[in-house]
Amino acid sequence: METAKKRVLTGNKAMAEAISQEMERDPNVFVLGEDIGKYGGIFGSTQGLIEKFGPERVLDTPISETAFIGAAIGAAAEGMRPIAELMFVDFFGVCMDQIYNHMAKIPYMSGGNVKLPMVLMTAVGGGYRDAGQHSQTLYATFAHMPGMKVVAPSNPYDLKGMMVSAIRDDNPVVFMFHKSLQGLGWMEQLDAAVDNVPEDSYTVPLNKAKVVREGKDVTIVGIQMMTHYAVEAAERLAQEGIEAEVIDLRSLAPIDKDTIIESVKKTHRLLIVDEDYLSYGMTAEVSAIIAEEAFFEMEAPISRLAIPDVPIPYSGVLEDFVIPGPNKIYEQVKKMMAEA
Repeated sequence: METAKKRVLTGNKAMAEAISQEMERDPNVFVLGEDIGKYGGIFGSTQGLIEKFGPERVLDTPISETAFIGAAIGAAAEGMRPIAELMFVDFFGVCMDQIYNHMAKIPYMSGGNVKLPMVLMTAVGGGYRDAGQHSQTLYATFAHMPGMKVVAPSNPYDLKGMMVSAIRDDNPVVFMFHKSLQGLGWMEQLDAAVDNVPEDSYTVPLNKAKVVREGKDVTIVGIQMMTHYAVEAAERLAQEGIEAEVIDLRSLAPIDKDTIIESVKKTHRLLIVDEDYLSYGMTAEVSAIIAEEAFFEMEAPISRLAIPDVPIPYSGVLEDFVIPGPNKIYEQVKKMMAEA
């Protein structure tokens, strides 16, 4: 019996395929945003769609985030399933009224009578020298506000499966994709940006974290690039007899408390690593979950790594300093183990 041949895709191609398959399946699905037509999205997430579906279902919009996100909300209220692309998450400031006062609240304020089955996808992350207005993740900014599901896949397999789930969901979903994990030729080529992706459509749940490496000595919780850096640090730690369990959070809202708590009950130590700002962020939320629900399982203080409370620098040396990487994770775990 022949083994099925595995198919490898980059992150952007996995996303574009998910959208394409859902547009084929459901005529109510359409895409709108800046440069998402002929250009295929600045980070390639809509590559090839306009050639396949035409400009009536792949709408290049003017530079007016308030207008096209508002249009998507109206279309969703009428039963369509729009996918709007906010080119950079950093641009949320000009359209937050539409996102939070309308997209997130209309289903609640209508008593559930108006559903908004829409996806707001947006590029996040730094590490490629684009400075303070194009390099943030802002995970916690969106996860903090009720009324929206917020997801952040870390590999092409999850990018496709979670995009399919997001499009089919009857709730508004903020879909954050990391630029470095798109596999684009003009950015640094990372192994993590390429993965085996089935051709057939499939779903990945929007409410589950994933243990990507098992271990017994310490739990490391990461999001997107920080998950990959955590695995890299864990392999180095393993050479010294320290076995780290790494959890890819994937879903920010709702957050999968059970997977984190179960892991901490096994390892009794916790490090959370985040490419967002340290204060009031996802590291604090995960810490609070363990403090409230598994405090007496801990054998060492909870530890956090994140961006200091400063804008992302343009300088490469400074950017590398503020964004946690494998070496910082390795050193922090070593420190935790020494203090225990």
